[in-house]
Amino acid sequence: MELLSHMHLFVEVARTKSFRRAADALDMPNSTLSRHIAALEKKIGLRLLNRSTRKVELTEAGEVYFKRCQSIVEEARIAHESLLDVAERPTGTLRVSMPADLATGYLAPIIADFAKAYPLIAFEFDLSPRPIDLHAEPFDLAIRIGPPPTTPSTLIARPIALLPRYLYASPAYLRSAAPLTHPKDLDQHVVCVVEGAGRLGRAEGTFYRGGESVSVTIGTRFAMNSVALSRALAIQSVGLAVLNHVLALDDVQSGRLVRVLPDWHLAPVQVHAVTETRLLPARVRLFIDFLKAQLSEP
Repeated sequence: MELLSHMHLFVEVARTKSFRRAADALDMPNSTLSRHIAALEKKIGLRLLNRSTRKVELTEAGEVYFKRCQSIVEEARIAHESLLDVAERPTGTLRVSMPADLATGYLAPIIADFAKAYPLIAFEFDLSPRPIDLHAEPFDLAIRIGPPPTTPSTLIARPIALLPRYLYASPAYLRSAAPLTHPKDLDQHVVCVVEGAGRLGRAEGTFYRGGESVSVTIGTRFAMNSVALSRALAIQSVGLAVLNHVLALDDVQSGRLVRVLPDWHLAPVQVHAVTETRLLPARVRLFIDFLKAQLSEP
């Protein structure tokens, strides 16, 4: 058991390439972690890590050992947590990175239901827009909007939802703007574009109605990386916003927004759960399955 414990510590240091980050993730003193790794190297009789004041790198032997240890430690962890599955008492901390707009506007009620269903699971959520490294940072999974990530190739992306998108505007905007009865009329309007952030001017959009589709030019005076901001600007009558119906529901019911071109919609956006491995702890598998089931409901 001591050897397996040392292997677990070594894997964490090798993943993060830092004793300090590994110690933080493991919730143990840096000095204790260093002592255990030194004991492991002494037992093996080979140096596994090259240490300097600035970084930690794997030796050639460390690279070979890391590849073998990683799967062994993961299998041991899954085997241990499978016992909790049998007892229907999944525990531990679930660490998730996800977009703030999706989390606060869409997933919060689902997360609340999941927390009630599994009271022994704790949660750490990171809602910053920065890209994360699932290999080096202590996240169990990332929820991402759009096509599945292509790099690194080892990541596993599981589709969990397709979110429909429609156009919304304030009644005041529609009263003062040009008539809008067909997607081709959008060349006379301003749309707050999210996926076109950083590309002002004109953008192309495709709208669908049954088996019919039409590609149009959309004005992008306002480009951003926040759905919440596009919604807020639409409420202020700045322009139109592309929103999912769930995000727009309260504003539609209160009269702040109305759906325009109600027979038309844009292509739905994909949502994926991204992990670094197919071997997932019980809490992670349950969370992904729960999200997928809830997001598939009308």
